[in-house]
Amino acid sequence: MEYQIRKTADGSSTIYLPEMDEQYHSLNGAITESEHVFLKTGYLHQSASEPVVFEVGFGTGLNCLLTAVLAQKQKRCTTYLTVEKYPVDMELIEKLDYGALISEEADALFRKIHACKWDEKVQISEYFHIVKIQKDITKDKPEIEQPANVVFFDAFGPDKQPEMWTPQIFEHLNKIMAPQGVFVTYSAKGQVRRDLSAAGFSMERLPGPPGKKEMLRGIKVDSGL
Repeated sequence: MEYQIRKTADGSSTIYLPEMDEQYHSLNGAITESEHVFLKTGYLHQSASEPVVFEVGFGTGLNCLLTAVLAQKQKRCTTYLTVEKYPVDMELIEKLDYGALISEEADALFRKIHACKWDEKVQISEYFHIVKIQKDITKDKPEIEQPANVVFFDAFGPDKQPEMWTPQIFEHLNKIMAPQGVFVTYSAKGQVRRDLSAAGFSMERLPGPPGKKEMLRGIKVDSGL
């Protein structure tokens, strides 16, 4: 598959896939989108003292990097589990400028995140551990040792990758989440909202990042069991 590096409106880069006519992040700002959708409305919306994050779609590692930077800043021990079927080639990763745009510390963290082995728990910093899981979540749904306090759902869009946006996957994610766990995604499609609601989430529409009117956030409903 052919890949292209494209600059976005906030100066950060993203990867564009001509074959799919899809990019990994919004062209209105890659870092801006990730901070708004996943950090502001997801990670910062849950109150666990030592949160577990479960990300669907590791991609370029941008969401992971921003979470690692924030965990370090807040001195909040965070475990980050992320699933990816097709890891991005390191040659492409090296062309991205996320760490350098943020700080020297972020640049070092970005390199560590991508250098660590897959399918092993690795300590990236004093307050951040990561497990990168190379797996096809549509066929082999991972179980995790600790319930997730927040899920970052960052697969390609429902029209590009419909097999990722199924009731079965949403039900599994609900199952591995802690009570009152937070689910966030950039998508605001009505069918996605209905399927998440049916899977056991209390759903709300929120203002989206630049260029997008709305996004979705769900809170795991307490089943009372």
